[in-house]
Amino acid sequence: MNNHGPLAGIKAITCSTAQAGTVPYMLMADMGAEIIKIELPGKGDGSRKAGEVNNGVSSFFETNNRGVKSFTLNLKNEQGKEILYKLVKNADIFGQNFSPGAAERNGFGYDTLKKINPSIVYASVSAYGPDGPSSALPGTDAVGQAIGGVTEAFSIPGQQMRTGVASVADEACGIITLSGILAALIHAKNTGQGQKIETSLIGSAFRLMGWTMTTAMWRNTPPITGARINGSKKRAGIAACFNDIDGKPLAIQLDPDQWKPALEILGFYDNLVKKGLEDLGLAFESEEKKNKILFELSKMFATKKRSVWIKILRDSRMVTAPVNSMIEASNDLDIIANNYVSEIYHPDLGHNIKIHGTPWKFSETPSILGFAPKLGENNKEILLDLGFDTNQIDQLIKDEII
Repeated sequence: MNNHGPLAGIKAITCSTAQAGTVPYMLMADMGAEIIKIELPGKGDGSRKAGEVNNGVSSFFETNNRGVKSFTLNLKNEQGKEILYKLVKNADIFGQNFSPGAAERNGFGYDTLKKINPSIVYASVSAYGPDGPSSALPGTDAVGQAIGGVTEAFSIPGQQMRTGVASVADEACGIITLSGILAALIHAKNTGQGQKIETSLIGSAFRLMGWTMTTAMWRNTPPITGARINGSKKRAGIAACFNDIDGKPLAIQLDPDQWKPALEILGFYDNLVKKGLEDLGLAFESEEKKNKILFELSKMFATKKRSVWIKILRDSRMVTAPVNSMIEASNDLDIIANNYVSEIYHPDLGHNIKIHGTPWKFSETPSILGFAPKLGENNKEILLDLGFDTNQIDQLIKDEII
């Protein structure tokens, strides 16, 4: 645990699993909060076996639970619930991502916990949100992407739609939940009044669509996909990827005022004029015209190396970048320089591993990265802090409460 981060002194109790439910607390642990993760005795969080697993260390669990404490507790047992209530009494935050209604049925819903601690910030994450017709259904990242519009936004016309490999709905939900928790925490510290925060995978994915979703709603038509041609017929911009002579992709994004200047410095403009395709606004007239423009651009970008195109555009302060594979991204000079990826020695593996760094830099209270805990690693420490003695702890083990 980082005792000097910006959230040092903040304590959260979490009964969260998977990704959307754990990311907020992992990030809080990076920032110095004490996070006590409740796990099922003898089994733990099922995600301990997810991803790449080496010597009992899971890439999934390590990513989403680093820096937290593991406390095993049988919450179906009344004594187990009483221990949870003792933890909640002195906590700032409680989090869970059970199906809506499950926490209430099991004795740790918001109405129960706020009687124990009126200033508690209670965060609840679900798939569909608490109020709609699908609220009781289970869901994963794929549901968030599918329902929230992400799948269509990243689709390619004529190809089967698919949800992305990266868990963007999970990650978005984790960050949105963190934002809500911190806002409610400020309110609680200022007023003594806690509250319940409810977030969902579909709501987070929908928010992730930003102005693209707003524009689609205003027009009541879907966006142009495959390449992002936006704006209007009179003022069109583009964000798209093209392959170079070696098949290596690059990304460009040009606003309406940059379209013609970019074509000119790239040497593309005269060729498009000859074919009557120099007006990007034609893409709004038909899929055929859009595809003709993209086809001609693809042919021209495929005549030289992407480093040439990138230099030309960047020298004119236009937006472009190489499209990295995930491995290339982890070795990107800007990613490394900003510590967005870190390399640390893992004692259980006996060698260095690459992990996410933190997405922010604090000038006075830097984040310190920890490791994900072994199952029940912090049981004794937590129970001693609650006033249990070693004999009582041994009895809890014997009774299968921890």
